[in-house]
Amino acid sequence: MSIARARGQVDVSNFGLCFGQNTAVSDISLYVEPGEFVSLIGPSGCGKSTVLNAVAGFLTPTTGQVLVDNEPVRGPSADRGMVFQQYSLFPWKTVRQNVEFGLKMQGMGKSERLATARTLLSVAGLHAFENHYPEQLSGGMKQRVGIIRALATGPRVLLLDEPFGALDAQTRMIMQGLLLDLWEGLKISVLFVTHDIDEAIYLSDRIYVVTAAPGRIKAELTVPLPRPRDSGMSETPEFLTLRSRLHELIREESLRAMGNEVEAGSGRGVGRDLADAIGAARH
Repeated sequence: MSIARARGQVDVSNFGLCFGQNTAVSDISLYVEPGEFVSLIGPSGCGKSTVLNAVAGFLTPTTGQVLVDNEPVRGPSADRGMVFQQYSLFPWKTVRQNVEFGLKMQGMGKSERLATARTLLSVAGLHAFENHYPEQLSGGMKQRVGIIRALATGPRVLLLDEPFGALDAQTRMIMQGLLLDLWEGLKISVLFVTHDIDEAIYLSDRIYVVTAAPGRIKAELTVPLPRPRDSGMSETPEFLTLRSRLHELIREESLRAMGNEVEAGSGRGVGRDLADAIGAARH
């Protein structure tokens, strides 16, 4: 008797991508095991989103390959759900219609779409808002709808590009908890891009640190925290040690990205120079 293999494995091998003469990422290799939660973190402009968009099928590698369950990614597919930082809901559709959209594209019947959408909205605490339009929702509610819409089609992999970056601290914590609940319930593979070190540690099984552009993998770190996670873990020695290590790695790359113009200590030298220049201009 054959045993069905778990689905949702991502393999990125020697991936490089150029835009004209500009190399965005170079020789990136990473993997996500089925059901694993993996984060990408690094300085702005290092190519984290480029990697994510290649896995989504929006970008074609210049070199290397991107596989999902040992099949080359040749374009967008319902087996990979995507959630962006900017709210990507259709403004002319209601909350329920937004969630139903992917199901409709898959050919699901109206009554089944309705039942599926309402179930998902209830799970996300949004059932009472199913007939609202996106402009009537808060930022956190819009992202809840975005996540539910991405999950509605039953993807093997969920891709999230800084989905909570625009939210206030309290809403971000609530959304992180919701995402973990959905992930643990669905056993889906997740590749998550963030700039927030604490967020990466709290959510992830493993974290890849990406260098300054052109992006490469600088380090791969395993998160030594048990699941389920809770906010109290942020004060544990394991959390604090990993946070310090990540901060060190990312600071090195952020300084390199800025051309080492910031002083190695605190960066206050540049601030003083700018203040002097502004003062001189005013006089």
